[in-house]
Parts: sequence; C-alpha cells; structure tokens
Amino acid sequence: MKIIHFSDPHGGGPAEDWMAYFDKRWVGVFNYRFRRRFRHDLSKLQTAVEYILDVKPDAAVCTGDLTSAGQPGEFARVIEILKPLRNSKIPFIYTPGNHDCYVTRPQCVKAVKDAVEYLSHGVYTFEGMPLKLEVGEVDFLVVNTSAPSNLLCSWGFLTAENRDFIVKNCAEDNHERPRILVTHYPMIEEHPVLRVRHRLFGQKEVLKLMKNKQLDLVLCGHVHKPSLRVDEQGRGECISGSVTRNGTMMEIEYEKAARKFSFRTIGV
Repeated sequence: MKIIHFSDPHGGGPAEDWMAYFDKRWVGVFNYRFRRRFRHDLSKLQTAVEYILDVKPDAAVCTGDLTSAGQPGEFARVIEILKPLRNSKIPFIYTPGNHDCYVTRPQCVKAVKDAVEYLSHGVYTFEGMPLKLEVGEVDFLVVNTSAPSNLLCSWGFLTAENRDFIVKNCAEDNHERPRILVTHYPMIEEHPVLRVRHRLFGQKEVLKLMKNKQLDLVLCGHVHKPSLRVDEQGRGECISGSVTRNGTMMEIEYEKAARKFSFRTIGV
C-alpha cells in the first residue's frame, strides 16, 4: 500500500476585513507579508498535486496549515490548487493545522469547517473528528489537535476526547491492520522548553502507545523541516515538512507480508 503525505502549504494573503487588525489574524497577515510569501511557493503545491495524480497512491494525507491566518480567501486559493486531487478517485485525508484554526471569527470558523467537509467529499466533518477511516490495508485515526490560542503562542491540545478515542482504538496489542494517527502536531517533542510556544499538550498516553507498538505510525506537520523518528520496522513518527517551503513530501510504502513501513522523501 502506498501513501503520500504532505503538509503546511501556508497559502496567505492580505487582511480580508477590518476586524483582522483587532484579532490574531494581523499576526498571520504580517508574518505572510514580510516573511512567508518569500519562503513558501504555492507552485510547489501544484507540482505536488500533479505528482500525486500521476503516481496514484492508495491514499493522500495532508496534515494541515493550508493557510497562514485561516481566512476564507486563503482557503479558496489553496483549495483551488487541491481541487484536481479532491476530484480524483484517490482517498484524501485532511486534518486542520493551527493556522487553519487561527481565530474564532465566524467566517473563519466556517471556512475551515467547509474545507474539511469539501476535501473529504463529506465523508467526515470538522465536528465529526476524531474518527477512524479504513483505507486499503491500514486504519487511519484522524484527530484535530488545533484550536485558536493566544496572540503569542501556537499551542496544540490533545483533548480528553481525542486521547480516549486513540486509546480505545489501540486497546488490542495484537492487531492485523496497522494504525496510523493523522494529526497536525508531532507527538514527540525533543525540545519541550525551547519550543514551549509551539508545542502540543496532552500526548503522554499516545507516547506510551507508540512505545508499546500499539500505535504504529504518526503522520504530522507543524515543523517545516522533514524528519523521521522510526524504528527498523518503520514504526514511529513521520514529519513530511512544508511542501511549499522545503518542497518535500513523504512517500510511504506499507508491506503487509513483512508488516513494515518504508519511506522516501519526494522533492517537488
């Protein structure tokens, strides 16, 4: 089974209404205007979509941050690029990132909810997460760890509902189908103090499941540099990196007979 994993396109743009200057959106807009637009190239997302359509994997996974400030126009620009993938027969799994769930403004909340439902063909909704999706030879556990936070932080939270859902679905030690967690935030944080403004909270139980091999693989984004933290069987955590900044995706092969994952970084 082949899975292609990409993340963090960070499409951006100007403030879309005057209230953006009175909530956190001004941080995202300022960041995009003076930094992200010089670092993130959306043409690489276009190339990534073309590659995925050509390769025809069994599933494509996007682990969030389609946008820079969660504005409707930003979602529209990125979704237009993703539309050929969404309209293909390739199962497409998307979970929001912290920049997609940036503020509580009604139009921005509606935009991320619409994005989840549109990209999944209505198979699931924003409110319908967490959920399990059986695709091919694996089970995907899809959770949303993103929510609006304060002005200076990009925190994520694994809520009690999400934690209990993951623990329940990983209850059996011996499982025939591998379990893959799809989330924006990495579960493994090697520098919790240095990255306190950008980290996830509440993942202690999930780390135990990973250590005990009850949870096989975590696909995540948030960190823009790609990295793999896996054992000899490919079990652990995969960060694909930002597709528009580093021009990277991860191609993952699951060999059922060997019960093994292998990885290949794809440059776009």
